[in-house]
Amino acid sequence: MNMNELKEPADNEPGTKGPARKIGPVILDLNNISLSFGGVKALTDISFNVRRHEIRAIIGPNGAGKSSMLNVINGVYRPQQGEIVLRGEHRKNMDCYSAAKAGIARTFQNIALFKGMTVLDNIMTGRNLKMKSNFLMQALYWGPARREEMAHREKAEEIIDFLEIQAIRKTPVGRLPYGLQKRVELGRALAAEPDILLLDEPMAGMNVEEKQDMCRFILDVNDQFGTTIVLIEHDMGVVMDISDRVVVLDYGKKIGDGTPDEVRSNQDVINAYLGVAH
Repeated sequence: MNMNELKEPADNEPGTKGPARKIGPVILDLNNISLSFGGVKALTDISFNVRRHEIRAIIGPNGAGKSSMLNVINGVYRPQQGEIVLRGEHRKNMDCYSAAKAGIARTFQNIALFKGMTVLDNIMTGRNLKMKSNFLMQALYWGPARREEMAHREKAEEIIDFLEIQAIRKTPVGRLPYGLQKRVELGRALAAEPDILLLDEPMAGMNVEEKQDMCRFILDVNDQFGTTIVLIEHDMGVVMDISDRVVVLDYGKKIGDGTPDEVRSNQDVINAYLGVAH
């Protein structure tokens, strides 16, 4: 399934994880982002970047501003200060539609699926922006609209095969256990064929086996499709194992940024997580 064209970075760009994958140039730059709700500061002067094809983790204690940062990236929130630079284009504000059109897809901390719809139909909703037929043609299910829907269903079936959920493709998602619902939500995001995939605690509430499966799918999406991934995750074992770089937030401020090894040895990060000074 060819969800993204893999572009080779310049020879001087860093490359790592596997023979089929290289980390490329910066695709997303967040510059001096500040976000407040009334008198409450959610984010204060935060800057970091994301490179093409990397897995970039955002970590921090509860209330650190992690989900708020994802909401800024995909246009749910508009920061009072700072700007987003996406593929070199400066965007002071980003709305959800523009983010989706620009190739940014998202999963949520709390599952946001259509519980009465089947797995296949939920994944099909992720193809919405790819559909070109007008409402009348879709309602009549005629000619180009019929051919278009068949093509989109084929893409959805490819995602179902990739995520190994063929046996439940016709099952309403409300009947599925939590771990499988998380996998379906990942599938819906992948259906949009994103360049950048935002994952908000994709393994929250999962058991060990479900976490292992989700890690495998995240790595496969990154390696095989070349999708850039920005994820929030509280399981530090997972973060340190699969991430290329990690940015650390605490009370809405950035206190660390670097490779997993660099972050692991950062005293400010240790203090924030342990709650003690060393």
